[in-house]
Formats: sequence, C-alpha cells, structure tokens
Amino acid sequence: MQEIELKFLVPESRLKGLMRQARVKSSEVTQLAAHYYDTPDQQLAEAGIGLRIRKEGDAWVQTIKAGGDGIAARLEHNAVLDNEQVQAMFDNNTLMPDLTIYKNTSVAPALAEFKLKKLAKNLTRLYVTDVERTTRLLVDDSGNDGDANNHVEMAYDYGEIIHGNDDTQRDAIQEIEFELVSGDIDFLFATAKTWCKRYKLCLSTVTKAERGGLLITEQQHSPAVHADLDQLNIDKKISMPAFVRAAVHNCLLQILPNSSAIVAGSEEDDHALQLYIGIVRLQAALQAFASYSDEINPDWLPILKQTAMLLNEYRELAHLASHIEPNLQQQGAPTVDWTTDIDALKITPKDAVSANDFQLTLLELIAFTMSDPSLEPQADQLAIDKLAKTLSKQQAKLGKALQRLQSKKDVGSDNINIESNDLKDDDLQSVDLDDSDLENVDSKSDDIENIDLDDNNAEHELHEQLTTLLYISELATPLLDKKKSKKKKAKKESKRWLKYLAKAQKTLNKYHNHKMYQQRYQLKSKTDSIALYGAGWFAAMLVRDLKRTEKRLAKVADSSVFR
Repeated sequence: MQEIELKFLVPESRLKGLMRQARVKSSEVTQLAAHYYDTPDQQLAEAGIGLRIRKEGDAWVQTIKAGGDGIAARLEHNAVLDNEQVQAMFDNNTLMPDLTIYKNTSVAPALAEFKLKKLAKNLTRLYVTDVERTTRLLVDDSGNDGDANNHVEMAYDYGEIIHGNDDTQRDAIQEIEFELVSGDIDFLFATAKTWCKRYKLCLSTVTKAERGGLLITEQQHSPAVHADLDQLNIDKKISMPAFVRAAVHNCLLQILPNSSAIVAGSEEDDHALQLYIGIVRLQAALQAFASYSDEINPDWLPILKQTAMLLNEYRELAHLASHIEPNLQQQGAPTVDWTTDIDALKITPKDAVSANDFQLTLLELIAFTMSDPSLEPQADQLAIDKLAKTLSKQQAKLGKALQRLQSKKDVGSDNINIESNDLKDDDLQSVDLDDSDLENVDSKSDDIENIDLDDNNAEHELHEQLTTLLYISELATPLLDKKKSKKKKAKKESKRWLKYLAKAQKTLNKYHNHKMYQQRYQLKSKTDSIALYGAGWFAAMLVRDLKRTEKRLAKVADSSVFR
C-alpha cells in the first residue's frame, strides 16, 4: 500500500488555535507507544526503511515504511500482531519484529538487498516514541459530485522520542500530518493549504525514524542534501509535461530536506547554501521549461526569487563572519566584527523559509509533481524532441551576454565585468588563502579600485544565463544521451560540454564571491579602518580570478553540442 501524507511542524504561537480545531467532538485521542528497530549501524535507515512495532490503543501493529517518491509518498505495510504473544515478549523484554511476513508483499523489493535471517539476528531496539495522537477525519463538503468520497485524516502528535538504551536522552515531538484516506489527491493538498495558511505551518520531511536516528547519534539535524541527478527518473519516451515534473521533483529532493532542517532550527551554513542552490536550480527549470506544461504557475517564480535573495543576503554575511574572517586572521589580519551587520538584516534563513507564501508555494510544487501529466494538452509530445532546441536557445542567450561584455571591454573597460547578486555554489564553502598572495598585498592596495563596476546589469545577465544553462543542461543531458546511445562520440561531447559549463560557473562564482567580499570590506573600512586589510587581500585575489574566469568562459563560448 502506498501512503500519501504531508507533515508539518507547528509554530508555538499557533498551537492553541490549531488544537481548538483538532480536538472537536468527532476527534479521537490515542496513546501510541512505538518501538523502532534497526541494526546497530542503521543499515535499514541507510536504505530509507523504517521498521517499528507500535501499540495503537489495544492492538499491536508491526509497520514497515520504505521507498516512495522521497517527498510525500511512501510504501507502507501494516500487520496486526497477536496481542498475547506480543505482550509476553514485551514483558520479557524480547519484543522483536517478524520479518518473514514481508515475503511476497509490496515492500519485499525494498528488502531484497538484505538476507532476512541475518538481518533479523542483527536487529535491536534503537529508540522508542511515546506520543499522544489526536486524529480527526476531514471530509470534502464542497458539494461537487463524488466529493463525499474525499477523506483526509488529520493527526496531531505530541510527545517525545526516547533513546533505547538511555532514557535520559529525549527529543520532543510536536507535528501535524495530513494523510489521504480515500478520494482525489487534490483534496489532500487543498486541505493542507487551508491549515497551512491559517496556522503558519512549515513542511517537514523528517520522519520519526530519522529523528530517532539523529537522537542515538547525538545529532541535531541530518547533513545537508546536495543535488542528486541519479534520482532523476526519465526515459526516452517521457512526455514534455512528465519531464518538467521530473525536473521539478529532482529540485524538490534537494530543497525540502534542507528547508525542513532550517525551520527545525538548523543554523548550519551548508543547509542554507544547499537550499539556495536547490531554489536556483528550480528557478532555472521553471523558466526554461515553462512551455512544456500548462500547469506551471507564474506566481511561483517571484516567491522563489524573493526567498533565495533573503537566504543569500543573510548567508553572505554569516559566511564572511564564520569562515572568511577566521581564515584571514590566521594569516595575520586584524579582527573585523560583522555582528552588527548581521543583526541589521533582521530576517534570518528560518524567517525566510518559514514565510507562509514560500511554504504554500512548496505545497503547490509538490502537488504539481504528483499531478497526472497525461491530462495535459502536450502529453503526446516527447521531451526529447524539444530539449536540444531549448538548450540551443539558452546557449544563444549566453553568447549574446558574453558578446555584450566583450564589447564593453573592447571600448575601454580594463576587465570583463562579471558580477551577480544571485548565484553561489559549493565554492562558497571554501576560500583560497594563499600565503604568497597575502605577502604581496598591502592593506591599502591601490588595486582596490581597479575592478570596473560600470555595467552591473550585463554582468548579472551573464551570471544568470550561464547558471541557467548549466542547471538545465544537467537535467536534460541524461535524456539527450539516451537519444545518442549509439554514438559514443556524441556522449563524450555532452560530458565535455557539462564539464566546461561547471568549471566556468565555478570560477565565475569565485570571482563574484571574492568581489563581493572585497566590496564589503571596503565599505566596512569607512567606519573601521582595519577592514582595509581584507579589502586589499581580496583585490589581489580578483586579479588572479579574472584571468581564470575569462579563460573558462572562452571555452564555453567556443563549444556547444546544442548548436
């Protein structure tokens, strides 16, 4: 059986109002005590599997969850156990799951990589949950024919996760879930949106099993999730509407885990960075593939852009304070305090991600990926037939942006002017602090003023076009390679092209990042003269960065497999 549910964290300020709606006369309150099992090294968790035995009222139920789409749908198998046998094992502290019940079931493929007898011997109880669950059945009362069959179960959970071997280690649970019981999936999303608007709920992809795993490993949050193109599910015969849904889904697999960590309180730089990259990838896909589907909402892009901008503005300063400044100090630079600059922003990544318009947009995007592409007018058109043309157009846009900057240089600008306030990638995580560069930099270097800043619009356009081309090429190339499956040379050209794009974006991002840091130190020096050291150091870095950027942009300009 496939379980389709949406989970949200509940802000404390909205809890009382939410509980008034949850605890109505028709609602039920159940005490749930669940025991979660895995191997000591969490092999099941690594495979995306959760295994538990839970007392639900007077019954004991063994449940396994696995697979699914990584967002809202998962495979689930429930088996009601013999109460007397389970109680006897529980009393003797020998309660263990029975894995033999999964033979010839829908979850059997998820366990195929395990030898069940060996797995059963290695299982141990890692953690337990003690939860009070309030459930309420929500029925579609809009009056349309067939609506009476639309049922969603709302479940509010309040309790805690407890370490299996140390009951002093606990973590609080306070979340609400909406699960489709029967009917149209649109009713699930309409219901979730209504509650999300009213109570400012925030989507969470963190399962209780994942939280239990974090508890026993003494971690607050799971590591940041990076883009994973191996999870892009496409084939040669995929239609245009289905392809764009697959592309959006792939972006959401990066966005949702990182946004979930941030709304849960993570202040880790990598969560904010990977969320930012995921949003930029999604923007690129929605813009480039807008003509592939009639169901893309134009209102999504402004909200995504605003959220990305707020994330980026905060993390630029946070990264400067937590990474750049300590590294410069190791090289002998005086200390520059960025605390007041960060506080002046007022909006944190958690504020930006928790914003109701962003959360509602995420809900609509999830609904889009789960909608039926065969109902669209272009369902009979193959994506593979249009992708090359789409990429060729984007390549042409990049070429024009490069030509405009080159013409600026030819008429008197000393340097190609490359800047953007938008895009970063993993390169933000490190700063090259070369001792030889520092030795040659005077903190009052005249090079500070050498970077030409007279055409920010053209620079922004170049950065945007390059990044869009890279991200949509990454999404499209696996499908185009299927078309060229018999042409090994063509496939090699595609890989080489992506390599050129990735290197060009990396150097362009580094140039922009260093330029942005140089400008921040320069501006800071007006009120704190010791910031001139940082300004001078980054000015020297820009000279080197510019040469690398020009070289790699030239390779991109001279090559394309889509022309």
